[in-house]
Amino acid sequence: MFCCIRFLSPCLDMNDFWVFAYGSLMWSPGFFYDDVQPTRLLGYHRRLCIYSFHYRGTPKQPGLVLGLINGGVCDGLSFHIPQRRAQTSYEYLIQREQLNGVYKERSLLLSLKDGRKVQGLVFVADFMHPQYAGFLDSDKIAEIVSKAKGKTGSNKEYVLRTVRHLQGLDVRDYLLERIFHKLLRFQA
Repeated sequence: MFCCIRFLSPCLDMNDFWVFAYGSLMWSPGFFYDDVQPTRLLGYHRRLCIYSFHYRGTPKQPGLVLGLINGGVCDGLSFHIPQRRAQTSYEYLIQREQLNGVYKERSLLLSLKDGRKVQGLVFVADFMHPQYAGFLDSDKIAEIVSKAKGKTGSNKEYVLRTVRHLQGLDVRDYLLERIFHKLLRFQA
């Protein structure tokens, strides 16, 4: 029996589940799924608000990665993970997303583009965590992102790939796009 104490409380058997992706999970999920749906999450928006000391930066030159913070709406993708892969996929997600415990795991209502409403695993920024960067302006964000590089690549590549993926989904994220254009100017 797989017991997902962090995600589901009280402890329940984990059958299949959905996970909401709003950053690199969209373009590099790293786990098995049998369905993917464009999704809207109400009550949260994505923001480059988490200092990355590992994947997209270092302790000496931190990067910034996305977190969900209260307010607004966030469009992304939801991946359905079947029961036979639930335990290994959940463990993978925790190892990947909770390296430093910077996110809070939430079970939130997701609105899939096909009209279904499902509960799903969502990683929300923990604003009390020391790696929470708060509300930086777009110039400061672009400056940090342009210089940082971590275990999985440059911070700039993370932002550029995320924006391009969102554009491919016809999703507009104006703050990320503003940073995207600043980063392109840094490249020139």
